[in-house]
Amino acid sequence: MSAAQAFRLGTRGSQLALCQARMVSGRLAEAGATRCEVVVIRTSGDKLQDRPLSEAGGKNLFVKELEDALLSGEIDLAVHSSKDLPAVLPGGLTIAGVLPREDPRDAVVLPARFTHGSIATLDALVAALGPTPSIGTGSIRRVAQLTRVFRGATFAPIRGNLDTRLKKLDSGDHDALVLAVAGLRRLGLGERVTLALPPTTCLPAPGQGIVAIETRMDDADLRAAIAAISDPGAGSALEAERAMVAELGGGCQTPIGALATPVDEEALELAAIVVAVDGSRMVGTVVRGPRAQAAALGERAARQLVADGAGDILMEASRRHGAGAGPRS
Repeated sequence: MSAAQAFRLGTRGSQLALCQARMVSGRLAEAGATRCEVVVIRTSGDKLQDRPLSEAGGKNLFVKELEDALLSGEIDLAVHSSKDLPAVLPGGLTIAGVLPREDPRDAVVLPARFTHGSIATLDALVAALGPTPSIGTGSIRRVAQLTRVFRGATFAPIRGNLDTRLKKLDSGDHDALVLAVAGLRRLGLGERVTLALPPTTCLPAPGQGIVAIETRMDDADLRAAIAAISDPGAGSALEAERAMVAELGGGCQTPIGALATPVDEEALELAAIVVAVDGSRMVGTVVRGPRAQAAALGERAARQLVADGAGDILMEASRRHGAGAGPRS
């Protein structure tokens, strides 16, 4: 591959998306593989700011235009927050590589008047928020889990980039926000994390904290260049988590949590849950298996969830939000 050849890297135009695009292009340049021209593509999710994602079509709205641009040849690679990707990619596209995983946890963020580190436990956080807080999050998964913790809370959708959301919080629109630790850290806003929630309290979205690089299947040279910078541990974790979602037939609007973590150099442990939208029911499982069989591990977790009753929860979520088709038969 010629070092002078430039590839067109597609990304959304948000601060976080551009930061992640620069991370990918920088790693490719450092590896001496290729250089990238960043192409900003405005997605449907960026345009629709007046309603929750669950009412607008889900997180797939953040990737469709990028995938269309890949398929048409307008761009050569696309950079995504992997939690935004559909469980099954369009024909002809593949995840060619991933960057090392950032902290995958969700975080509760309080207004700036609370000093960093002043709240160290979940009990202290619940006490600080009081009995009836307004918590800003549009994630069905987060609401379903956190309803069980903040029982008197009102959860309200909030859209916009991170700076906009934080300004709304600090001006009194909400008592707290729930955001991904990874996004805050990547933008240099890690000090705004009041309390990172343990996965036992709020299991992250599948793929949370992982930057994925998508390209065309038939672009062998570019796929090889991306594979050279890909993180194998994050790659196997993402493979397990995505396989679980695909086997369940779930989409980005369904209350599914998953987190695969390395046990050692050879094995993964996958924790997974399906939660009723109102938080009234939850089915969970933890499975272990070889990293080399990550997809099979994810599929096994999904089958265990269904055997334990998750299928009924998913079908109810589908009826309420039109999200996903339910588990495979």
